[in-house]
Amino acid sequence: MSILGRIYDLSLRGARSLSPFFAGGSGKVGEGLRGRARDRYLFREWAQAERDPARPLVWFHAPSVGEGLQARAILEAMKEVSPGVQLAYSFFSPSAERLARKLAVDVAGYLPWDLQVEVSPTLDALRPDAIVFTKTEVWPGLTSAATRREIPVFLAAATLPPNAGRLRWPARRLLRQTFGALEGVLAISDDDGHRFRQLGVPEARIQVTGDPAMDSVMERVEATDPDAAHLVPLSDGRLTVLAGSTWEPDEAVLIPALTALRHRIGRLVIAPHEPTPAHLEPLEVRLADAGWTTTRLRPEIPPEADAVIVDRVGILAELYTIADLAFVGGGFHSAGLHSVLEPAAAGVPVLFGPGHENARAAGELMAVGGGREVADASELQAALERWLDDDARRHAGDAARHHVESHRGAARRTARILSELLP
Repeated sequence: MSILGRIYDLSLRGARSLSPFFAGGSGKVGEGLRGRARDRYLFREWAQAERDPARPLVWFHAPSVGEGLQARAILEAMKEVSPGVQLAYSFFSPSAERLARKLAVDVAGYLPWDLQVEVSPTLDALRPDAIVFTKTEVWPGLTSAATRREIPVFLAAATLPPNAGRLRWPARRLLRQTFGALEGVLAISDDDGHRFRQLGVPEARIQVTGDPAMDSVMERVEATDPDAAHLVPLSDGRLTVLAGSTWEPDEAVLIPALTALRHRIGRLVIAPHEPTPAHLEPLEVRLADAGWTTTRLRPEIPPEADAVIVDRVGILAELYTIADLAFVGGGFHSAGLHSVLEPAAAGVPVLFGPGHENARAAGELMAVGGGREVADASELQAALERWLDDDARRHAGDAARHHVESHRGAARRTARILSELLP
């Protein structure tokens, strides 16, 4: 093991030993630690009771919700092309737990600590025929243990932005052996594939299969029930601007721009990325101070309310289907731009801030005319005004939806490649 590898291993051991002291916290860290402790033996216990050695098993890992949606599309395609396959699914972030419980898999839980004492017995119990990571996250300990057991490891929906920290020292040095051990990288684009070569993946092991997220968002939009309780109150024909996954810096730009156009907008619906009381209550005050009449999303919305605040998660993709214009948050926040694919799949033109270096889809939507970057409130106001014109808005929305539709099929292509390896 290299010096950097030993540092990584010792750091994880230290974190695991300290985890009981932080597990009582109310935030995501505490929630994740409690979930990881609860699920420590989950995969092993399931394997002892349910693992069928006559059937192949693939272990998928997706760290959070975005990657989970990509994985879901591949999982569903796997069920079609390999009906007998067993599927295990792990995640890292507490935000992904709700999604994981809904997936059509045989077992789902938190990823074990990336230490040999944790991953080795899990692998020996599951005996997977392949391990599939998604997007960018590849765990060195699990990859090393799988390689020693001659279990092929893949990275699907693989993407690596030009400014990714993995391409810089010391991450590049630490991860080079891990990425070099991958049996295959199923990349979103040629450019992504080239960057994975810089991390030590042999060119012969890289294939471009496209982005399974395109399949996932289209399926979710097409499955939306227009009579759902959270959609009916907003389906009254009023011109609606929906701001999704916003942070306070996004709202500082958004509210002045929309307030200047308030007389031309029927309704603002705003869904913060973290709908906690600490965020929602100040947001309500800022909107009220700007002259908006606010309400929370409820089965009945007062007719005088022109700003609806969404205080729950899990329904944003469906909400985009009732929007006329969309603003996606994160572009003015250090978190970076959140997904623009959901509004695009719903045929809604998309506006966003400048922080979208890691969001390939944003640049692609700009290229086809379905999305626009804005640098400040005045630019946002001007962009909104241009798309308040019915023809311009319809043309941009059609371009956005066509872009997503034209890239469908990546999940099935990925599933076929993986299935060819199964016994």
